[in-house]
Amino acid sequence: MYDAHSKGISYTNAFLILIGLWIVGFIAGGVLSIPVWIMMTGKGVMTMPAELLKPENVNAVRVIQVVSTCVTFFLPAWFTALIINRRPAKLLGFAMPFNYRQLLLALGIMFGAAITAASLATLNEMIPIPKNAADYFKKLEDNYSAQVEVITNIRTFGDYAISIIMIALLPALFEETFFRGGMQNLLTRFSHKPWMAILITSLIFSAIHLSYYGFLARVCLGVVLGLIYYYSRSLWLSIAAHFFNNAIAVTQMYVLIKQGKPVKEAMNEAYPAWWGIIGAIVLYALFMLFKKRSAQAVKKYTTPEDRALEEKWIA
Repeated sequence: MYDAHSKGISYTNAFLILIGLWIVGFIAGGVLSIPVWIMMTGKGVMTMPAELLKPENVNAVRVIQVVSTCVTFFLPAWFTALIINRRPAKLLGFAMPFNYRQLLLALGIMFGAAITAASLATLNEMIPIPKNAADYFKKLEDNYSAQVEVITNIRTFGDYAISIIMIALLPALFEETFFRGGMQNLLTRFSHKPWMAILITSLIFSAIHLSYYGFLARVCLGVVLGLIYYYSRSLWLSIAAHFFNNAIAVTQMYVLIKQGKPVKEAMNEAYPAWWGIIGAIVLYALFMLFKKRSAQAVKKYTTPEDRALEEKWIA
């Protein structure tokens, strides 16, 4: 079966191109953060690591995060799709329509996933590790918490609205384009093993966040987002679900700050491990409905030729 929009580059080579562009984007994102920092703060590069953790530099930190995330994740996926296909938006999943039932189910799925992920975070903390490793991971968590507290310096409703866009919406757009539209998509197409592609992508998605104690939780969220994308073929639905998850966290932080409580309370939220069983049951039930609705939508919005190609890729 021939894809009329393909430029003749194999999906294996396309995956290698994606990884290569990601490495370039990672380096470029770090380089671009320097002039952004200097222009927005007027401060030097040598003091930048310490200054990034100061609340007065919150606007510069937010812009740097958006720029670096866009260059590291969104652009590599988009340029890879552009290199290998004449319809990059379609290849990534931006062109697949969806209906409101799918959207509501996707948001419900993320609610169940949040419960499951929180219980997995509790389980993650129960896993015994050597003290030196525990001290190292604790230091990473403290650094991450300090960075989040700076970015989420939400004092007014205006700050909240900006945070929703810069912390919840844009990262969801950029990360889903790379991980689901790019990495998972290409892994599925050249391996013909969608579950393997979802799991590998979710492991990498979690590892990149450099959080040991949140590793299992993010793997869970990655798998859920991967299944939403896989069943619906719509990148917009995984973006919406990712945004919903981020927006809940930002809203929790805003409410806690307004109540005079520390942001860490929202970041360290955990549920008993057995709650994960309830979350898993909810997820299973909602995914069965989502799978059925998405199959109907895919059949409605795609041509027989497109469906035949997809069956070949995921067989």
